[in-house]
Amino acid sequence: MGVEGCTKCIKYLLFFFNFIFWLAGGVILGVALWLRHDNKISSLLELELDGNRAPTSFYICVHILIAVGAVMMVVGFLGCYGAIQESQCLLGTFFVCLVILFACEVAAGIWGYMNRETVSKEMKNFYDSVYDQALKENFADPSKRTAVGEVLKVFHETLQCCGKGILTSGFSVLASKVGFQEVCAPKWFGIDCPSKIDELFSDKIYLVGIAALVVAVIMIFEMIFSMVLCCGIRNSPVY
Repeated sequence: MGVEGCTKCIKYLLFFFNFIFWLAGGVILGVALWLRHDNKISSLLELELDGNRAPTSFYICVHILIAVGAVMMVVGFLGCYGAIQESQCLLGTFFVCLVILFACEVAAGIWGYMNRETVSKEMKNFYDSVYDQALKENFADPSKRTAVGEVLKVFHETLQCCGKGILTSGFSVLASKVGFQEVCAPKWFGIDCPSKIDELFSDKIYLVGIAALVVAVIMIFEMIFSMVLCCGIRNSPVY
């Protein structure tokens, strides 16, 4: 084709980075789908009590990631094809798409950082309300297997924890032994659920943050290379 020398090197570098970008889009899409169908998270977020569902902020973020991953794969393919064909039109379109994606990623990153504790906080509040209601209904009728008790048991079995702290953990285990509805196993005594909720969602959020940072760095290089290649194509004597 028309470009030579350093510009030709930029062309293949852009193709390489676009291929990495396309792979990164596939990884983000895969991670998002994994988070969407993770057994632990699904068990917790599908809980419902008296018409009130568990907070779904986490799923909203995951659905956004699925869309971002799919768009990245399309844009990555566009960049690869534009670089190989040395098309100014495709490279210009690719650059505009990158700028929009980068702006959206920065905005999402700022919002995510400011609300990084929201998901776990909402889930802990939901757990606290379920736990308090379960105790109240257990004392009202110890022989009855209540719906709220079953919801609480799902929490404990999923996270392998028991109670809001060491005292409530011990109380829950003792209560099940004296005839109240069993909501957690003795082997989870001393493992409080709020810390397990923090651990579950914090690990996922950091994973998403690392992936977003890597993609942002790749996008910066791609924007630079696409503009350099575009200028090289325009100044090439063949064109």
